[in-house]
Amino acid sequence: MDTRQHATGAASADARQPVTVRLLGGPTALIEIGGLRLLTDPVFEPPGPAADGPRTGAGPHCSVAEVEAMGPVHAVLLSHGGYADSLGVAGERLLATVPVTFTTTGAADRLGGTAVGLRPWYHLTLARPDGGCLKVTATASRSGGREGRAGEGGDEKERAVGAALGPVIGFVLTGPDVPTIYVSGDTVPSLDIASEVADRFGPVELAVLGDACPDLTDRLPMPAALRTARAAEILGARTVIPVHPEAWEHCATAPGTQREAVAHHGLQDRLLLLVPGTPTTL
Repeated sequence: MDTRQHATGAASADARQPVTVRLLGGPTALIEIGGLRLLTDPVFEPPGPAADGPRTGAGPHCSVAEVEAMGPVHAVLLSHGGYADSLGVAGERLLATVPVTFTTTGAADRLGGTAVGLRPWYHLTLARPDGGCLKVTATASRSGGREGRAGEGGDEKERAVGAALGPVIGFVLTGPDVPTIYVSGDTVPSLDIASEVADRFGPVELAVLGDACPDLTDRLPMPAALRTARAAEILGARTVIPVHPEAWEHCATAPGTQREAVAHHGLQDRLLLLVPGTPTTL
């Protein structure tokens, strides 16, 4: 179903479901709402060179077995399937045990199984264990860290990264009693797409934003941390959780840089830096 209208029917703040977020390392986070557990971009590789991607600088804070021991994963939000820093070997094996994986149409075709490809601004609704529901809407696609749509313009280096990644999507999570949540995927948020999300669903109450950009940081109009902060400002996000800053050598972002970036936009009171592996309830 196409979601070309603003989200409606939002409940009052004190009637909304709490949201628990646990950062597992890199782009991987576990989000729980009403008993529904969603895993973002599952990467569980140890430090060292990845099979089809850049070298990892730090290992995951939880193994697949530890995640499974926490309880069932009901859905995976996979921003793209063409690069090791969004879907590792262990993560791909995990997909076989998960009822549904939301991703791009191309990644769904490659993965098969329970992977579902969502076109931009289309959604599917999940039933929650508590009897409620959660709508998962795909945002428009982008390629790598570039602005705009996959495959548009750029120099040879940008096109090469875009070809490797393919389209990259994010997700908006909404429901009658759920705060609006935007998950940008594992690359630096596109400002164009952040504007579209704000127009359709804003203001966003929780933004889980990738703070990494493979190989292209020096070619962007602003550093990754500043772009993330600017995206948060566009979204009107009340709480901003950056992910993916520390686990890959090609895209490390120091916490101090993140704080400086959000302070530059007057958003320092909205930044929430999670302790990896520790659940935080909002």
